[in-house]
Amino acid sequence: MKKKKLFLPRLLTRRYASLGVSVLAVLLMFATAGILLLTIGRNPLDALRSFLQGCGIIAKEKYGGGSGQLTDLMDFLNFLAPMILASLAFITAFKAGLFNIGISGQMLLSGFAATVLVGYNKGLSVYLAKPAVLLTGLLVGGLTGILVGYLKFRFNIHEVVSTIMINYIISYLTGFLINSNYVDMMTRNSKICSPEAGLTLTNVMIGGMKCKIPLALIAAILAALLVSFLFRKTVLGLEIKAVGQSRRCSEYTGIRVSRTILISMGLSGAIAGLAGVAYYLGYTNSIVPKSLPGIGYDSISVALLGNSAPIGSIFAALVVSVFQQGANYMSSSVGVAKEIASLITGILLLFAACGNYMKYRAERKMQQAADSLPVSGNPPAAGGRAAKGAEKP
Repeated sequence: MKKKKLFLPRLLTRRYASLGVSVLAVLLMFATAGILLLTIGRNPLDALRSFLQGCGIIAKEKYGGGSGQLTDLMDFLNFLAPMILASLAFITAFKAGLFNIGISGQMLLSGFAATVLVGYNKGLSVYLAKPAVLLTGLLVGGLTGILVGYLKFRFNIHEVVSTIMINYIISYLTGFLINSNYVDMMTRNSKICSPEAGLTLTNVMIGGMKCKIPLALIAAILAALLVSFLFRKTVLGLEIKAVGQSRRCSEYTGIRVSRTILISMGLSGAIAGLAGVAYYLGYTNSIVPKSLPGIGYDSISVALLGNSAPIGSIFAALVVSVFQQGANYMSSSVGVAKEIASLITGILLLFAACGNYMKYRAERKMQQAADSLPVSGNPPAAGGRAAKGAEKP
């Protein structure tokens, strides 16, 4: 009997299942986005090329004075760093069965605190200011995450509800403080922090081009490696994953669920705090009052696309960041509204969230194929299945 070719189901159910789901989600996203662009009379290949050009992955036709492809690439990497950190923050809470919607608020509060406490202190040297920025982000974000975890296990307030409310509080509180004390009258944003505290080296000449060197990218890569080590090699990581799978079983085995929830949310908030300082003291260097960073919500699609794996989130962040960072150039070159990038990200999130369903369908196809094969040399029955339990002569 000729074997059925079931390459895709095998890919989704065996060793490379996580990679297969991510690749399939990206392919479905490209197909859907391509159809959408065709319906409005635009060439999908031109749009994709313009996205890549806007990120410095492909060279543009022309550049302004003192800039080049490397300039755009460094700007892209500067944007990529907080995206990786924000996705790691979501993964850390998600492993414990918690849905941290408050990453944007934790980023904003940490970035604001680091800007005010360190960024406006011109007496600090560069060797003290930059570590102080990172420590402030870790501390403020971690305390905010611990607050959410405490509300969860002490008063049974769902983390989605509490984080959404805390986001509003942080947004309006920081907006009020900026407009009252730290506003730049020209831009209406917060005042720019000192270069000593900034996490981006500006106006660095490389090959005759002015570039921004993203120091936060180093912290993002190290954080991904540490989070991966946490969940793969430590007892705490095993406890966090166990609580995420079943809290009752975890309590039965002796795991302190309340403590684990606090630690998980604290770690998630601390990494979100790092993302906040990387974004506000690195990528933007100022804060828009009463505005939450969209990276905090995009990190959900990055985490799901990376199958909640710390290393996978790096590659998923690359994909999502291409559409977010290259949107402006795509809009000007192709003539499509830049909001199309957010729409593409939403489509990607939709397909990435269907990963479990894809695996279920693949496993069902594999089972059907196995049931249709002959058993013990007996010919298949009339219905297509192997004859089982045949009577002995």
